[in-house]
Amino acid sequence: MAINPLRFKHRSARFVIEVMRLSTAAALVVAISACSPVSESFTRGQKITPDQLEQVPVGSSREQVLLALGTPTSTGLTGGEVFYYISQTSARSVAFQRPSVRDRRILAVYLDQDGDVTEIAEYGLKDGKVFDYLSRKTRTSGSDLAFVTQVLGGLMNPSL
Repeated sequence: MAINPLRFKHRSARFVIEVMRLSTAAALVVAISACSPVSESFTRGQKITPDQLEQVPVGSSREQVLLALGTPTSTGLTGGEVFYYISQTSARSVAFQRPSVRDRRILAVYLDQDGDVTEIAEYGLKDGKVFDYLSRKTRTSGSDLAFVTQVLGGLMNPSL
């Protein structure tokens, strides 16, 4: 019994075509999945939780603030000491894209001359204005407003 060489070539060609189809389909699946949106989110700074805030009521000592919230990002003096805890959330939809800032918050803990908490405010931008998310008020004056406005102003002008 002799092997027909034409029959062998025909099967080999079919096999090659089938392998090419499968490899093309696999390459297409990989290419499409690589371009699908990933949506990564990044948080920088100190994100203070509501549980942490409950541990620092008005009247708390400076030491209690440091134990509950940790070391502040920045400090200031405005008629007493102020602790600023700054956090920023940015996101990108694909891996090679530059992240864009979605939210920037500043938690300000105001201390009097004795080192006791007099006020707590969490600032962010709402409709382009500095807004206190804890008291639900737009801050219009105060010696610390310049600092808060500068930090939050970077959200309006991301090139800073």
